[in-house]
Amino acid sequence: MKRVTGIGGIFFKGSDPKKMYAWYQKHLGIDVLPDGSCAMFSWRDADDPEKQGSTLWSVSPRDTKYFGDGPQTFMVNYRVEDMDALLAALKAEGVEVLKREDGEFGKFAWIVDPDGNRIELWEPPKDDV
Repeated sequence: MKRVTGIGGIFFKGSDPKKMYAWYQKHLGIDVLPDGSCAMFSWRDADDPEKQGSTLWSVSPRDTKYFGDGPQTFMVNYRVEDMDALLAALKAEGVEVLKREDGEFGKFAWIVDPDGNRIELWEPPKDDV
């Protein structure tokens, strides 16, 4: 079973997300989506160039609880192919699984690494890579 197949998103906290987006746009050319929620980097699968995907990049307010209650300032979202099989394997290996959700954008789960960092796992809908 493949475990992680790529990075679905990189999320970090900022004191002023709008200001951060403007700085990154000006100095690094990272354009935020019109709704102001994130930047999206589109790409094609190396093994099957017909398949397209994207990686999100997002700045959240410092007080967000999305990364958990601790001092964590970033979170990486990893793409996976089979959420249920992966979560079963992780649980059997003693990894802390916080929760799992299904939604419009696919399957999501959150786990914790040995330093207490929350990690987001994402299985995209089947019509996405």
